[in-house]
Amino acid sequence: MLLVAALLFLASAEPRTSVVQGSLQGETLEAGVSVYRGVPYAQPPVGALRWREPRPAQAWQGVRPATAFAPACTQIGVSMRGEAPTPNDEDCLYLNVWTPARSDTARLPVIVWIPGGGFVNGSTAAPVYDGANLARRGAVVVTVGYRLGVMGFLAHPDLTAESGQGGSGNYGLLDQIAALEWVRDNIEAFGGDPTNITLAGQSAGATSVSILMASPRAQGLFHKAIGQSGGLFEPAVLAPHYQLGAAEAEGQAFADSLGVHSLGELRSLPAEKLVETTTNRRSHPVIEPRVIPLEPFEVFKAGQQAGVPLLVGFNADEARSIAQFSDVTDLDAEVRRRWGRLPPALLDPYRDIPSGDALAAFERDLRFGWDIWTWARLQAASGQPTYLYRFERIPPAPATTFEADWRAGHFVDLWYMFDNLDQRDWNWSAQDQALADAMADAWVRFASNGNPGHAGLPDWPAVRGKTGPTMILDASPHVADQPGLSALETFDLVYGALRGARVQPTAASGD
Repeated sequence: MLLVAALLFLASAEPRTSVVQGSLQGETLEAGVSVYRGVPYAQPPVGALRWREPRPAQAWQGVRPATAFAPACTQIGVSMRGEAPTPNDEDCLYLNVWTPARSDTARLPVIVWIPGGGFVNGSTAAPVYDGANLARRGAVVVTVGYRLGVMGFLAHPDLTAESGQGGSGNYGLLDQIAALEWVRDNIEAFGGDPTNITLAGQSAGATSVSILMASPRAQGLFHKAIGQSGGLFEPAVLAPHYQLGAAEAEGQAFADSLGVHSLGELRSLPAEKLVETTTNRRSHPVIEPRVIPLEPFEVFKAGQQAGVPLLVGFNADEARSIAQFSDVTDLDAEVRRRWGRLPPALLDPYRDIPSGDALAAFERDLRFGWDIWTWARLQAASGQPTYLYRFERIPPAPATTFEADWRAGHFVDLWYMFDNLDQRDWNWSAQDQALADAMADAWVRFASNGNPGHAGLPDWPAVRGKTGPTMILDASPHVADQPGLSALETFDLVYGALRGARVQPTAASGD
């Protein structure tokens, strides 16, 4: 009897809260943080709901356990090399909440995290996204699963007609918006402040943040924004498949390749078959009326984006964790092979660098650096406090591991800003831990009051123009002018000419 009583006491000690749909039971972690995993924010997008806007989650009876991650959305592969695959399923519209709050009246700042993965993979169950160490600093942390690949971004003429709104695709983005609406309506139950929500993400997650800042559909759902290593600001001429007509043609060709001729037939196919068939198909956002009526660059240039404080940055060696460059000997030929007929002038700032290093630097700026720098300048020009960083710390990956070649590559900043260095059994130094503490504190401080500055960092001034200034995040964080500025300005000049050109050049082959 004593054992039974003890077990009942332990069960009752687990945290509980109530949301609009019903009661939840979570789990208590160390350092006074509670976590609620696998909380539904929308109905499963299966059967007749496949490729439709998400619908609010249904109510349940009794107390729903919220102690295990839900499956990731249907996908192939993982977003970060070396990451353990997690179960995935088409029923995947769930989120997770970490909170240090002791009551539902705490009114803590909220960070809503959108994982990356190129819009084709990614999972909130990935250990790197564990929000406990951010939460213990005084924030409620929410991580969101959303539809990926063909399940999340299929445009098709019949889907456009069915929508009644003149567009299709972007179901993954609509999921993110639905999650923000759920957070608005329920986060007080976890001690969060619904009037102080920071939307944050990395890679495709950061691209999503830039899109939602430009989307009328998402206005008012968040009050600050953080973007790490991603954004969508390039001229549309370089990615014509992002336009609705071209995306619909892609979707029609995909359906034809499967030998199906109706939405009913497409919706009856197993999700696994659809994903396996589309391994090499581009999955991307679509410029269409429901979510992205205009290119984000044009929205930001007109000052019509979300008027919120912004924290953005990228890593010094972004491309090195994505591709190998050591065997590159002909920069121009390799760029043509990888990216199609980009304007040759883009390569001019890199020609005095050895070819392998030049291509790595070029891809960093092409895919990440210019977007982040432009995002920061445009938001600062609108009068909003904007803070820019460049992550340069090289983690102590052993020479025998594949991460040793990454340097300060894509993903590397995540271990630091989530303060999750212990997820790699490496010889982390006191400087590494100090940087992790400084970054995690800065992200939570920004979520709290819109300024990432704190006592553990030098004074972090807001962006004032093209030169930044920029916080260099390394063993000794310091403020400097934006590194590599001349190369970024070259991109700016070429992209400006492309936007003004009457005759459009051949598009690049990469996304």
